[in-house]
Amino acid sequence: MTAFPRPSRVFCTIVPPHLLDRLARSGDTAAAAAARRTLAADEANRAARRLATVTGTRTVARDAAGGAPRRTVHDAEHGTRLPGKKVRAEGQEPGGDATVNRAYAGLGATFTLFLEAFRRDSVDGAGLPLDATVHYGREYANAFWNGEQMVFGDGDGEVFEDFTLAVDVIGHELAHGVTQYTANLAYFSQPGALNESMSDVFGSLVKQYALSQTAEQADWLIGAGLLSDRVRGEALRSMKAPGTAYDDDVLGKDPQPARMADYVDTAADNGGVHINSGIPNHAFYLTATALGGHAWERAGQIWYDVLTGGKLKETADFAAFARLTAAAARERYGASGAEAEAVLKAWSTVGVPTGG
Repeated sequence: MTAFPRPSRVFCTIVPPHLLDRLARSGDTAAAAAARRTLAADEANRAARRLATVTGTRTVARDAAGGAPRRTVHDAEHGTRLPGKKVRAEGQEPGGDATVNRAYAGLGATFTLFLEAFRRDSVDGAGLPLDATVHYGREYANAFWNGEQMVFGDGDGEVFEDFTLAVDVIGHELAHGVTQYTANLAYFSQPGALNESMSDVFGSLVKQYALSQTAEQADWLIGAGLLSDRVRGEALRSMKAPGTAYDDDVLGKDPQPARMADYVDTAADNGGVHINSGIPNHAFYLTATALGGHAWERAGQIWYDVLTGGKLKETADFAAFARLTAAAARERYGASGAEAEAVLKAWSTVGVPTGG
């Protein structure tokens, strides 16, 4: 069992602030108003998270052989008080609210991936109950992990649909909890982009595992199904081709780079954590597709080893993370194996040095 320091006060949303900022300034009156309300709610939650007291030591149970999810879904009834009214507990049959049912299933799919693929018992590795709240706010266009639970908005009905529609979004946000309880990557600049990338990686793996997809069969999109039919785009992000997820008059063009040569220096969004995550995202995609088969079996295992191994510093940059993935590949599969070769080639392709 590996012990880590206390978790940081991080508030993580699936829709990045830079995208909501653009929407808030758009000429689409309804979408702009919803974006402004969402930004205001996010800032209030972010401030509350900074003020919250975080206690406890994070541990990683690397050999969890059993365990079962303990899910509870609440309904905020379009308010913002958490957790809201309890509407479904573990083991209860589905009800008439499809959003509640999707949230419950998504929590379960995420739990199953981590338990079966990585022998991890819930987010903290020790059976942490999984709580979620749906129908948060009015036309709230986001979903978030607040350090304790998942929260889903219904979307604005203009640009964004219900945020429980994409199981990888649920996996993404819960994976922020896994990072919180392990490497605890700082939420700014390159370590923040790594934090976001880890959530995209494991969010995508949740979807692939649930659908029994190989790396070749997967779409490698984050948030497919969230954008309404009026938007020219297919998802929030693409790991296969960062920068191509959307190109829309209202949303603008996906700003994610795929290589370090195009790294975006910005003070917005904590130093571009949602933008520059495209670089490590693409490195994972390249590793997984080079190895073939199920992405969670080798590429995912290497990334998980680094996240939970105790060597990844909170302030690690891309190069430090790349070096650790190369070392993890050699340690688990051998220095001359296809895994180490795939990792080295992937990071070279995106322009991040691995040190040999």
